[in-house]
Amino acid sequence: MKFKIVNGKVIDPTQNLDGKIQDIFVENGFITNPSTAESAKYNIVYDVKGMVVMAGGIDIHSHIAGGNVNNARLLSPEIHSNFLENNLKRKSFLPGFNSRWTSEGTGYRYAEMGFTTVIEPAVTPINSFLTQLELEKIPMIDKGCLAIVGNDHFLLDALNQQRGQSYIDDYVAWNVNSSKSLGLKVINAGGTELFKYKGESENFGLDDIVPQYGVSSRKILEALNISNENLRIPHPIHVHCNNLGMAGNVDSIIDTIDAAQGRRMHLAHIQFYSYADEGKRGFSSGALRLAEKINKNQNISVDIGQVMFKPTITISSDIWKQNQAKSNAHPKKWVISEVEDGGGGVIPYEYKQKNFVNALQWSIGLELFLMIKDPWRVFLTTDHPNGAPFTSYPELIRLLMDSDFRNSEIDKININAKEIGNIKSIKRTYNLYEIVIMTRAAPARILGLKDRGSLKPGSVADISVYDPNKSIDDMFRAAEYVFKNGNQIVKKGKVLTHMKTVTKCLNLKYDTKIHKKIKSWFNNYYSLSLDEFEVDENFFTANNFQEIRS
Repeated sequence: MKFKIVNGKVIDPTQNLDGKIQDIFVENGFITNPSTAESAKYNIVYDVKGMVVMAGGIDIHSHIAGGNVNNARLLSPEIHSNFLENNLKRKSFLPGFNSRWTSEGTGYRYAEMGFTTVIEPAVTPINSFLTQLELEKIPMIDKGCLAIVGNDHFLLDALNQQRGQSYIDDYVAWNVNSSKSLGLKVINAGGTELFKYKGESENFGLDDIVPQYGVSSRKILEALNISNENLRIPHPIHVHCNNLGMAGNVDSIIDTIDAAQGRRMHLAHIQFYSYADEGKRGFSSGALRLAEKINKNQNISVDIGQVMFKPTITISSDIWKQNQAKSNAHPKKWVISEVEDGGGGVIPYEYKQKNFVNALQWSIGLELFLMIKDPWRVFLTTDHPNGAPFTSYPELIRLLMDSDFRNSEIDKININAKEIGNIKSIKRTYNLYEIVIMTRAAPARILGLKDRGSLKPGSVADISVYDPNKSIDDMFRAAEYVFKNGNQIVKKGKVLTHMKTVTKCLNLKYDTKIHKKIKSWFNNYYSLSLDEFEVDENFFTANNFQEIRS
């Protein structure tokens, strides 16, 4: 199929285009660059005069599938009615047309907003098979996932026994390949094992030792970062730092940046680690200190995990932290699960404007967005659903772009939080070009997805078109047109058709002799055999998985 999009204002940072009127040509699912004579043969025309054209959105960190997500659905079925709020009625012929927080609803809602690729950032390898089945079920958007390592006993034993870096590299590669992942996620390195052994602790620093194994959190993180580098995994190691949510934890994340020793590292949902312990309540913003550190360290990229004021549900494989937070559940119900090399916590919660801590969390996230200078290294996330559902993105983008709107919202928050924070003094606003960097071009680059995030010829035809005459939040809430692989899937914010999509993954090279060691370990210590942990492509639709080059 051939078509062209004409008269649109193209915003594409990969080509340094900032509103240039330029036609986009699409053939067989890819953007093309036909000759003048050939361009006349593109008879299907979308005239988008006055509108802005950009690549499809890419979300680098959103919990959309897996055991914790499904436990959250079971725990709080009432959230289905409003979690992914959408007043746009869908066609009844669409599978799950009226669903919200389900596989279908997740895909529809992302597409309606103009997103075409989403990464599930935390897949426990022992649950990867079921997670991948669920990811396959999500329509409209391409998917990818990150494999959780860092608290698994095989790794900790290898470090304790000093098996060597190549041994660890092989184990890491097996984890990525067997779970069909795009990279590595480390969650509170060693902290879950500490919790299982010791129970409650006040904090867990990088140099604290994991009981039984005699290795530090720093050592775990360093070994995995070196593996990521040795295996040439495109995405830097994706780190959930120690001591999430605790006053004074800004020290932990700054220590983690130093521990990277100049190696690439991506720090996830950093709003939750940006807390100082000053002031009468012992809780204050550490955003300025952290932003300055990030600005000086070009090897570090981050996503924010912005809090927004609405009911949500927190889910995390950080069992230690979730166990601490269960007393804050609203309503009073929660799930803490502990399984082989994994588990998680699920806690419903509501962020409120007049609550001092919540208001300061909201402010801190915005401070980080506005004080980190390089939009290529900071990514738009709410850590869905932990800070807020991803459907909050349009309002969040308006907070970043519209200073009058931001100031009016600042006036509504807890007065003490407003006074102790920095947000009211920050004048910076994002422009549309910077928003496109952080939601399109930069995520594609950092994930190693070279075929998207761009409107260059040769890129996959994932394209979003928006009406800039609307308010910023309305503009991003409902795209005028969305094309996925060159197929029109959305018009005026409404899904037109159900579309099956793919899951991106890596296929790393490593010494397969490690299989024998892993199998022996599983036979000795696990309740299921090794075969039941490896994702079997025979259970999936043909070509569901698409490998990218490492």
